[in-house]
Amino acid sequence: MEKKLEKKLIPRPPVVVIMGHIDHGKSTLLDYIRKTNVVESEAGGITQCISAYEVEIPQDDLPNRKITFLDTPGHEAFSKMRERGATAADIAILVVSAEDGVKPQTIEAWKTITEAKIPAIVAINKIDKPSANIEKTKQELAEREIYLENYGGKVPCAEISAKSGVGVDELLSLILILAEMENFTTDSEENGSGFVIEANLDPKRGIQAALIIKNGTLQKGMCVVVEDAVCSTRMIQNFKGELIENAEASSPIRLSGFDKMPKIGAAFRSFKNKKEAEEYAENFVNSPLEEYPLGGGGNASTPSRVRATPQEGNKKIIPILLKADVSGSLEAVLKEIGKIKNETAEFKIISSGVGPISESDVKNIVSGENAIIIGFKIKAYKNAVEIAEKRSIVISFFDIIYKMTEWLAEEMEKRRPRIEITETTGRAKIIRAFSRTKERQIVGGKVTEGRMLVNGTIKIIRREFEIGRGKIVNLEKGKVKTDEVAEGSEFGMMVESKMEIAPGDILELFSISQK
Repeated sequence: MEKKLEKKLIPRPPVVVIMGHIDHGKSTLLDYIRKTNVVESEAGGITQCISAYEVEIPQDDLPNRKITFLDTPGHEAFSKMRERGATAADIAILVVSAEDGVKPQTIEAWKTITEAKIPAIVAINKIDKPSANIEKTKQELAEREIYLENYGGKVPCAEISAKSGVGVDELLSLILILAEMENFTTDSEENGSGFVIEANLDPKRGIQAALIIKNGTLQKGMCVVVEDAVCSTRMIQNFKGELIENAEASSPIRLSGFDKMPKIGAAFRSFKNKKEAEEYAENFVNSPLEEYPLGGGGNASTPSRVRATPQEGNKKIIPILLKADVSGSLEAVLKEIGKIKNETAEFKIISSGVGPISESDVKNIVSGENAIIIGFKIKAYKNAVEIAEKRSIVISFFDIIYKMTEWLAEEMEKRRPRIEITETTGRAKIIRAFSRTKERQIVGGKVTEGRMLVNGTIKIIRREFEIGRGKIVNLEKGKVKTDEVAEGSEFGMMVESKMEIAPGDILELFSISQK
């Protein structure tokens, strides 16, 4: 039996995840390998989604070798995407800039790699930059317990320039050598299985998912199951968007037509017929654990609604309706919104999902909620925009995550309740009352603390109780008009107030500010 199984196993291409701090050159490296320019097409020049590509590496006098690459975002918000990338991969490339050295997401990425228990290669990038310091970068890695070969460890290292291509061939050779050592295999006769790396809602094709096949073969006409989400493989697309009849192990593919949003990071299985698939989906909770461990990924489901309710401490609740392009983006944006804090206000997600902002999204907002509608890397249907305009609801669109969080922080500051702070800036004791009309009176006194100012607002204090308020309309010192009388000086004062001021009263000059 073992011999029979052994005969079925054949080598498969390695799945390689590229990780590292933002702007350290991950996408630029992939661009060089693929001879593309994805970086320029990314909003803000940063990667904000997980992407999969298949590359053929030429070999001298040998058939070309394939490598599947997963590109992951470096921004802190997308940590879950990086976890899913590591879970689905066989090998990790940790990209570190020789200019900037080890950064927070470098450490976080390495932690993710070690937790996934996959072999890794460190690529020290930007070695052609004038400020590059390769040795310093290696020392910083060692200080963080990332021990390279010849630096007390076993982690292979390649020194590269992703922009010019220096050292990239050596890096690719390292990947292929490591793949041979690890001996990644597949049983091509098995039904395809693997991981969901992303999911989205396409207005024309319905619910879609990007998958990585880790074992077996997926053929047209099969059914794919992700937990309780089912999809027929009538239309299989490769990473280029081309329709294919079957997909082999390590291939990145896209399927359309899921009956519900599949959980990103979850394992998938495939079945020859729909009946078997549906039976598995119905019983997935009680079914045996999948062959591969699940990546922690959060379930970016179809739109869900939660009514905003007052919170402890009487914080002002600012409702948000959020739509994003893919489940991974939704997950990251929700995480970032949760970080925006204020003592007097709080964001509350009342609805979230993937796909364009629809008419029903806007209609679900209760009148008077004063909600914020955000579209991240998506658009809104025309009828949704029209309804929003009629109801004076603003829809804000963003394609860069940190721009969105900056805007939301400003919105919270604008909308939060203001706390009034009253500050006493002067006190005076009234010695004599001279004359009085219905609205105004002239009094004399002495400033005991601070100062008195023309046009200042005062409290009238009698026996330690406030009996009224007024405004200083005129001040004299030594029978000369002045705008200010300082502590210790006597004054004549005209006060605008309906409350009669008597000798012995205390006048408190105060100001009110908001915080």
